[in-house]
Amino acid sequence: MNKSILFSFLFVQNILFAQFSERNLSSEKWQFKNAKENKWLTASVPGTVHLDLMNNKIIPDPYQDENEKKVQWVENEDWDYQTSFKLSSKELANQNIDLVFNGSDTFSEIYLNGKLLQSTDNMFRKWTIPVKQNLKIGENILQVKFKSAVNVGKELAKRVPFTTPESPRSYVRKAQYQFGWDWGPRLVTAGIWKNVQLNFWNQAKFENVKIEQKALTRQKADLNIHAEIFAEKEGKYSFLINKISQNITLKSGKNLISIPYQIQNPKLWQPNGWGDPNLYQLKILLQKDSKTIAEKSERIGLRTVELIQEKDEKGKSFYFKVNGNPMYAKGTNWIPSDSFTPRITKAKYQKLIKDSKEANMNMIRVWGGGIYEDDEFFKACDENGILVWQDFMFAGSFYPSDGNFQKNVELEVKDQIEKLQNHPSLALWCGNNEVDEAIVNWGYQKQFKYSKEDSLQVWKDYKKIFHEVIPNAIKKYATNDKQIYWPSSPSIGWGHQESLTEGDSHYWGVWWGEQPFEIYNEKVPRFASEYGFQGMPTLETTKSMFSGAPDLSLQNGTIKAHEKHSRGWEIIDNYMKRDYHIPTDFVKYNYVSQLLQARGMQIAIEAHRRAKPYNMGTLYWQLNDCWPVVSWSSIDYLGNWKALHYQIKRSFENQVILTEEKDEVLNFYAVNDELKKFEDVSLIVYAKKFNGDTIVRRRTDCKKRCLDGILKLASPKTSFFISESERDNSFLNLILVDKKGNKIAESNYFFSKSKDLKLTKPTIQIKKISPTEIEVSTDVLAKDVYLMGDTHFSDNFFDLLPKTSKRIKLSKPLEKVEVMSLFDTMN
Repeated sequence: MNKSILFSFLFVQNILFAQFSERNLSSEKWQFKNAKENKWLTASVPGTVHLDLMNNKIIPDPYQDENEKKVQWVENEDWDYQTSFKLSSKELANQNIDLVFNGSDTFSEIYLNGKLLQSTDNMFRKWTIPVKQNLKIGENILQVKFKSAVNVGKELAKRVPFTTPESPRSYVRKAQYQFGWDWGPRLVTAGIWKNVQLNFWNQAKFENVKIEQKALTRQKADLNIHAEIFAEKEGKYSFLINKISQNITLKSGKNLISIPYQIQNPKLWQPNGWGDPNLYQLKILLQKDSKTIAEKSERIGLRTVELIQEKDEKGKSFYFKVNGNPMYAKGTNWIPSDSFTPRITKAKYQKLIKDSKEANMNMIRVWGGGIYEDDEFFKACDENGILVWQDFMFAGSFYPSDGNFQKNVELEVKDQIEKLQNHPSLALWCGNNEVDEAIVNWGYQKQFKYSKEDSLQVWKDYKKIFHEVIPNAIKKYATNDKQIYWPSSPSIGWGHQESLTEGDSHYWGVWWGEQPFEIYNEKVPRFASEYGFQGMPTLETTKSMFSGAPDLSLQNGTIKAHEKHSRGWEIIDNYMKRDYHIPTDFVKYNYVSQLLQARGMQIAIEAHRRAKPYNMGTLYWQLNDCWPVVSWSSIDYLGNWKALHYQIKRSFENQVILTEEKDEVLNFYAVNDELKKFEDVSLIVYAKKFNGDTIVRRRTDCKKRCLDGILKLASPKTSFFISESERDNSFLNLILVDKKGNKIAESNYFFSKSKDLKLTKPTIQIKKISPTEIEVSTDVLAKDVYLMGDTHFSDNFFDLLPKTSKRIKLSKPLEKVEVMSLFDTMN
């Protein structure tokens, strides 16, 4: 070999081995078929078998009509997927090539060029397979054979000597909601639900990088950068953090290194409502002979989060302290926003989180029956100051604890810690949703006639997984010993008194217990992590339930099929007749059902916030939907705000003025959740008739500082000169002002339920200010003004006071805005 050829060869090798690179195999031409059949059909990756069947017109859209029941056969079949791809000699010349499945749902066998490489059994794990020796120049064939998760689950269930509730889903490490829930369809999928790629690397690669915050002061942040590096050969390397270099020596094989790093005068990541969620970009490089061979980018936030549980005279506190300050948690519960998760776009993640921020939330609980959400979800939470309570994916059943299951769970936890730990939004890991509750309170042992030994085994399995395997895995794989772990949500079931005096609570006396909304005033927990009430989706989303012309009738089979709770309509009607007139017109019924839902949650949230600091968190069930459905959500499947979300935005304002009527006394609570305390405030209360006439005006000045973010004032109800007979046509308008007269908060208080109000017909006028702004005005009280049209209104379902107007912004222009108010439902 002459010198010029040798130089050229070395130069090419140097370039070739200089970089880590990826090749996305998801973009190749994929096919799929029923394992029983021979005909291959076109497929998409990422995807699911249901989507592929729909695209090939084999099954109808299960979201429409009553089609869900027509596609149940899919879950019992086995499905094969395959693609071919060409590999160049240059690609094969890399020292190492890994085949990476970021998500395979669920039981599958992966073949490359006819050789079985990997069997998978967990939808939530990442599968990395070295494949250089199995690849060839030219065409390569990749096949994935999926077994029915239902059938495999049934076989696994047979190994247990007793019946497990909702078997076989608890034996399958897969999104539990796919098996059907009281807000979601049964669509048990299979498929390659995340990207598949080839990773080419030379000399060394990052297995993962974890950022540990050791200490945080106003002057500096002390970090440790923990990197797991796999090196081909022992040698000297350079490790760079934002261009700051440090020499390291790596041995052949796996290396664990920790490099200290400082940030001077750090800007804190603050939750929404407290300041900016400041973020820092860390670019981490591994170099050999001044050439970059591996790199990672991490975006971090500097903050502290603590869960405070201290005994007091009433029980034990439960609240989050963020950056050294007690934070009142205001937020919601999150479910997957589609039953077919590959359809959840980055834009949908961003919109739902921004809608949460706009509604003044600072925390979201990711519910344990769904999925560990995409990076885009956490990116959006990081950027918008939303803390995440992260459940592990176990929900409302009994789970096994055999050796294989334990190991599978441990590796699932490992993958999720490596994926999520660096996000500043991550506040807490929770073992499960309602598994403790299911064992203790739901009577399954009696229902399935368990022996004493069976019951003891269930509790033993529970303790093994949620008190040993998961917390031990967190300690093993997380770099920060301050990672917060909470074994089960709720910690105590809602029928027990202790559920209100310690821990977190799922209070379902409303809805499931059919207690009146007013019971929320009595059943106030330390931290409400779940409670809710159903309401219909918007008319646009209701119409999307139909493949053809919509038949908007409560008796229509399609409408009925999109209410998954067996007694849902009955419960809604029972509550509606307590507070409203039940309309016979569908559009008006839809409107009132949304008002009903909003009213129930308003009562709950106000009861929680009035109890501050005894109660320090309220997370309603639920933010979003996975398909068009009547549900507990505040934002429907198509992303439209229901009346509830508009009310949540008002109820979660940092400063609110709330009213409580008790023993003929009106108690007024000024609540402040900002870090800055308010003092020298005045409460101005107007007692008014619905026609706008003022009965009396009262002003109360309070010079003292507002302690614990809450100030209580009281007045006898008779001091407002509203007689018993006039309460149906009178209300209070409350305004909280500072010492300069600037308005801090405003609210209205009605003495009677909506159905008892003696409303007069308002003349509501809409004036166009610009293509995307209108002004709404009225002559008399217009209760619960409902603006209708194919646009997003900046406010809706609001009370418009007599002889006042309100400016509303539109997300896009409308030719005409239709309007309705509560008066229209009372005649």
